[in-house]
Amino acid sequence: MKNSPASRKEELRALLRDLGKKVYTDLDQKKFPQVEFPSRSVRNIVYDKELKQYILGEGKVTRSAGNIKHIRPFTQLLWLAFFANQLTTQVKTSTLRDVFYSSQAFDIEFTDQSESDEIITDLEAVLTRPRENFNIYPEERSAIFGDLTIEYTVPGYEGRTLNLSSHPDGYLIGPSLSTAEFRDTSAEMIIAIEKGGLFTRFVEEKVHSRFKSIIIDTSGQAPRSTRYMLRRLSRELRLPVYILTDGDVYGEHIAMVIISGSVGAAHLRELTVPDAKWIGVWGSDIVKYKLPTIPMTEIDIKRIYELKKDPRYKGGIWQRELDVFLKLKRKSELEAFSKYGLTTITDKYLPEKLEEAKSL
Repeated sequence: MKNSPASRKEELRALLRDLGKKVYTDLDQKKFPQVEFPSRSVRNIVYDKELKQYILGEGKVTRSAGNIKHIRPFTQLLWLAFFANQLTTQVKTSTLRDVFYSSQAFDIEFTDQSESDEIITDLEAVLTRPRENFNIYPEERSAIFGDLTIEYTVPGYEGRTLNLSSHPDGYLIGPSLSTAEFRDTSAEMIIAIEKGGLFTRFVEEKVHSRFKSIIIDTSGQAPRSTRYMLRRLSRELRLPVYILTDGDVYGEHIAMVIISGSVGAAHLRELTVPDAKWIGVWGSDIVKYKLPTIPMTEIDIKRIYELKKDPRYKGGIWQRELDVFLKLKRKSELEAFSKYGLTTITDKYLPEKLEEAKSL
């Protein structure tokens, strides 16, 4: 399968080999080896109207062993490429923190983890692949539940299958799940929820069977492994993705990051779900459903004005709902529906919003 985890891993190993060959070729030709990759400076981040996301422009950065100022980051970058090759070849995983400490065994000096994190992002830009593809993950985890049978590809579990509706707490979206093959599902949609408590409520109320859905807890701002999983589910299973968040400016931004990515990941294209739909909680829903609210802070209001300047929020529900939030100067949470009964959100709100989404 062209887009299978196995094929993606082989593509990555080929890219790492090419990087290594280039360095050796430069040395054989008695040239200082160098690496060129897209600049991630703010000046080189541009908004692509067709892709509807931020991408990197034409600016380039060159790291050369011939420049004394570049030797440290150049060496760090090459060591990281070597380490990434070890991880993928040996089918091992590492956390961002592990990378920082692992470097010390090779006398590679990172001042702190923020410096090693920065070099990891540089390697992403060089390879145009997310760090998860070379088996480096953050600590954060979210969860998934629903009728989806997966087949593990990690060593020791190859060929084993598991249905993700078999555990009432759902399954953590970690390395083994992110790299599994999707085998069978009866689901017709994906519902991503910002809150773990509501994720549990949706499982209890059998939303997965009532709405033929796979449910994902994003745990607030979705970790990149979760965004990657959402993209895989959308692309490989051809399922629509619907996003539920708290009724505030931060919830709106959580949805936008899933749909169009973030400025910090402008160098990547594999973390977005452009066809996903944010179905609420909208500011207008707060009024329509007479939800309990709390006042916005000055920071909340400042954030609204910031997003109103962001080209991703121009027009459509995005700008409209920012204007509603600004007018209300109040915010609400998904749990606020419990004022009308614990199952109101699944019995009334969700079906109405899914119906409304057909016209978005």
